[in-house]
Amino acid sequence: MGKTTTEYQPAHPLSAQPYCLDVETVARDLHVSIENGLSPQEAETRLQSYGQNKLDAEEGVNVIAILVRQTANAMILVLILAMAVSFGIQSWIEGGVIAFVIALNVAIGFIQEYKAQKTMDSLRSLSSPTAHVIRNGDDVTVASQELVPGDLVVLVTGDTIPADLRLTETQNFESDEALLTGESVPVSKKAEAVFDDDEIPVGDRTNMAFSSATVTKGRARGVVVSTGMQTQIGAIALAMRGEGNKVRPVKRKEDGTASPKAYAKAYTLTVGDWIGAFLGTNVGTPLQKKLARLAILLFGIAVVFAIVCLAANNFDNNSDIIIYAIATGLSMIPASLVVVLTITMAVGTKRMVQRNVIVRKLDSLEALGAVTDVCSDKTGTLTQGKMVTRKAWIHNVGTYTVGENNEPFNPTLGGVSFSEQNPTELWNKEANIGQEASEPKTLVEGNPHLEAYLNVASLANIATVRMDDGSGEDASEKGKWKATGDPTEIAIQVFAHRFDWGRQRWVQGSNPRWQQLAEYPFDSDVKRMATVFRDNEKNQTMVFLKGAVERIMEKCPTIGIEDKQEPLTEEIKDLVLKNMEALAKQGLRVLALAQRTWTENNSWDDYPRDKVEQEMTLLGLVGLYDPPRPESHGAVKKCHQAGINVHMLTGDHPGTARAIAKEVGILPEDMEVLPRDVVSSMVMTATEFDRLSDDEIDALPVLPLVIARCAPQTKVRMIDALHRRKAFAAMTGDGVNDSPSLKRSDVGIAMGMAGSDVAKDASDIVLTDDNFASILNAIEEGRRMFDNIQKFVLHLLAGNVSQALYLLIGLAFKDTADRSVFPLSPIEILWIIMITSSFPAMGLGMERAAPDVMRRAPHSLKTGVFTWEVVIDMVVYGTWMATICIASFVLIVWGVDNGELGYGTCNDRNDPICDSVFRARSTTFAQLTWFLVFLAWELVDMRNSLFRRADGKPWYNITYQWAIDVWGNQFLFWSVILGFVTVFPVIYIPVINDVVFKHKGISWEWAVAFVGLVLFLIGVDLWKWCKRVYFRHFGDNRAHNPEEDLEKGALSPFAQYASAGKVSTMSGQV
Repeated sequence: MGKTTTEYQPAHPLSAQPYCLDVETVARDLHVSIENGLSPQEAETRLQSYGQNKLDAEEGVNVIAILVRQTANAMILVLILAMAVSFGIQSWIEGGVIAFVIALNVAIGFIQEYKAQKTMDSLRSLSSPTAHVIRNGDDVTVASQELVPGDLVVLVTGDTIPADLRLTETQNFESDEALLTGESVPVSKKAEAVFDDDEIPVGDRTNMAFSSATVTKGRARGVVVSTGMQTQIGAIALAMRGEGNKVRPVKRKEDGTASPKAYAKAYTLTVGDWIGAFLGTNVGTPLQKKLARLAILLFGIAVVFAIVCLAANNFDNNSDIIIYAIATGLSMIPASLVVVLTITMAVGTKRMVQRNVIVRKLDSLEALGAVTDVCSDKTGTLTQGKMVTRKAWIHNVGTYTVGENNEPFNPTLGGVSFSEQNPTELWNKEANIGQEASEPKTLVEGNPHLEAYLNVASLANIATVRMDDGSGEDASEKGKWKATGDPTEIAIQVFAHRFDWGRQRWVQGSNPRWQQLAEYPFDSDVKRMATVFRDNEKNQTMVFLKGAVERIMEKCPTIGIEDKQEPLTEEIKDLVLKNMEALAKQGLRVLALAQRTWTENNSWDDYPRDKVEQEMTLLGLVGLYDPPRPESHGAVKKCHQAGINVHMLTGDHPGTARAIAKEVGILPEDMEVLPRDVVSSMVMTATEFDRLSDDEIDALPVLPLVIARCAPQTKVRMIDALHRRKAFAAMTGDGVNDSPSLKRSDVGIAMGMAGSDVAKDASDIVLTDDNFASILNAIEEGRRMFDNIQKFVLHLLAGNVSQALYLLIGLAFKDTADRSVFPLSPIEILWIIMITSSFPAMGLGMERAAPDVMRRAPHSLKTGVFTWEVVIDMVVYGTWMATICIASFVLIVWGVDNGELGYGTCNDRNDPICDSVFRARSTTFAQLTWFLVFLAWELVDMRNSLFRRADGKPWYNITYQWAIDVWGNQFLFWSVILGFVTVFPVIYIPVINDVVFKHKGISWEWAVAFVGLVLFLIGVDLWKWCKRVYFRHFGDNRAHNPEEDLEKGALSPFAQYASAGKVSTMSGQV
């Protein structure tokens, strides 16, 4: 946090910063009694003056802003212009249809964005919902939002601190301030401390407790000095607001002056930025920018086509020709693209919720499919975030190993086995050599060494572990194991409970065996904690000690008890340290346990801590483990199969980080086969990484897969380094200090359970279960979305190409008045592009993920949706549809009839002389409609036939498998059926057919329509066969999996991508 300070807003001005004042001065300045707190009346008055204790949303749900965003985009503006022209020439039907599409687009987009923002508001649960305060001398519970400056707050282990407090009294009090400082170790607090430096860093203000931190140990009282946005977390949230200055800076000379040309340039660029943002060409994801530019390009093409249409008719100002020119232009506008895209993303958002992912920004769904690198936290994301005791070693006795279980607080799950071997001999933490005990507590019987060890484990420990008895408000919690306290102490206490040796058994009740006499809390300087208990059964006093191995050994001249006690010689010290290293290599945090018998009788106040913690006897070591989530290894493996690199950025020790990374599959097991420079770059500490310049980072053979002791600025530099290698990076984060990296990343992923409001505000998506596997779900959903967007964009644009070609070529059909006879009427055109195409395109947007979606490489950010395959498919399908329609029109008008096109009337009314023209229009209208609805089915798989998808099923299943496939997406199925059958009423209903659509009922022409449909399907499948042959020989989009290289004994793929230059982070990835 550096030297950032907060301008506090107490009820009455403080004479200095609260951490620079003693408790009495703070109380006097705030007009509050340290014993009795505020009166309810005074608390209410201050609440009215200073507002509720909550973080303000950056913008909230702004209805007007949402409406503007949904309206101000290039596609909608094109439609608005077309609507205005239609109404201007009094073409009410055409203008009404366009207006309906505009309203539908804006309404759906507005509703979905509004829902997304309201959903995020419901996630704002960072602050503690209630707080215990002293008011009028009574201990009362109030909503945390009702706290005011001057309130006296009572804190106990497990509480979330509801506001910034100046502590007034503390008892063994520690708080986890990782959300603010990034430090994973709880901070010990002392109310009596007073500081002279008013710019002391937040992490060093040990007489303060900060909003959103959690109490991990002890108890305390404190007076509220700031609430809401005036707290430390509020100050950081305020600093994160905004996207920076949107005005281009003026380039100035060395003397500070600037020329008029510099001002003009800055003004021009600023206006250009504003216009680009308004049209959507320079904001949003790559796809949104491309679609905005496409809309502008297609608008230009539409204008050209309209001019060509008018020029072909000598710029006749007849309203029919003008509206036809508009319709011809609109034939190149995928009018339903905006609404289909919005609905598709809305459906994807709902699917994400079912997969534990809440989408905060709707456009991030599309961006997820491009992710090439995931930078993840370890604790709580890859791991469960709950420490467990995995190994316990007792000198000259052996090693106790705890089996796997998914409930770290439950001492009844996971067996305990015993081996006489040392950890140095048990190289693998899964090597449970020895027999598993059916009842762990039987291992204590006749085993004084284990009994002494468990005494220290349970009594040099203030954590509590209990089973919920159902007496609380939530009866569903009955039978669940719960714990409060420091995670490390909880893990050790759970281990003691496995042997029925928990603290509560010995210290509670009317006649407890053990009575606590004194406590020396953990101190970061000495790195140990001690307790003193009297054994009422044996009538003796014991000192129990636990802490860092080296700090405990320096207090122990002996090791072991009774018949196995011996001096702690240098040789035995070396043995202990080797066992410690063996446990640490397994990813375990190692502590030592020791005890002594106290023989003095004086008051404990007569003995300083250092004297009490002398002449101890070392008992053994305990290895603590933060277990990976069971699904993490599989999720990392699937990321590799999908061509995605996983980086772990953690605050843990390098040894622990390396071990966990290997366990979940981020690092290969056989790293020794890789080049030395690659291995040294794979695992680095934040200090090593930050020491490098950008050029030196770019010169690394591989960006680190693991960064230990990671700091917030390290995450930002990592994102920047990935961007310089053209990677598309996702970053996870939960704390306030993660916000800059979340914003800097391409996809920011916040934690819904452990995350702060500030982190959520900076993110694109939120994981409701804080689980790495949910990131994989999000990426899979993003890829499905991208595939489906690609499919319906191809579907819509292929239809546009077919209609544009057909209409432009149709301009050559001139009647005797030298006017073009339109092969499709304006209403037919609008019906096809705005009604017929929309629902099948929506169905494509809802299509399930392809079986190989997570075996492909991330899609290219440079090409996005518009790959060469899509562009060529669009031209081929569009040209084939137009060719069949032109041939059908010519066949009916010239092949069967005499080619009579009338005299300037066939575009307006159904005269007898126009009979063949009206019948030809009906035929080609039916064909184009059917082509587009069946093209949707064909595009479900862009390379395999509709009758044989890429599912490995044999050809003899063709008779029924295709039906099963098309029925799988029922929205698409009924869209195709509806599009197919609506042709008949539109062609046959009187008035609608000849007056509105300018066509008429047909008879034998249906044969032409059906033959055209068959030819279309044959042509599409023939083209797909050609593509399969090509890609089989010249193209492969399969993801590059690093694990396959290791299995083949090849060099690391990370060395390969490094040698390929700074283009990608994975071999074969562009």
